Amino acid sequence: MLDLLLSLELNVSIKVRPPVSNVSDETPTSLASNMAQPDNYMDLRGTPCPLNFVRAKLRLQQMRSGEFLELWIDSGEPVEQVPDSLTMAGYAIEALFEQADYFVLRVRCPVSAS
Repeated sequence: MLDLLLSLELNVSIKVRPPVSNVSDETPTSLASNMAQPDNYMDLRGTPCPLNFVRAKLRLQQMRSGEFLELWIDSGEPVEQVPDSLTMAGYAIEALFEQADYFVLRVRCPVSAS
């Protein structure tokens, strides 16, 4: 089933925001300034399960080893399922922050052994 979803999602554009250099109105306020800026952002609010996981995984597969992605996901099923699914797929969950009406999930690409 996941293979089918992955093959269908290859033609879907992914909303990716460039990293910001400082904290702004769009950046969650609970993220301390001492944390490194994510390499990429994805706003998956309003994206149903399992498409939010599929889109996050596709983006992570395009990233380099050691980079991390900040995902904005909804409460409920997304925050319950996406972190666990990404962990089972081999990605490290760096942080999970609750905001007023969504969650911020920071995920790191695995570092390959060289």
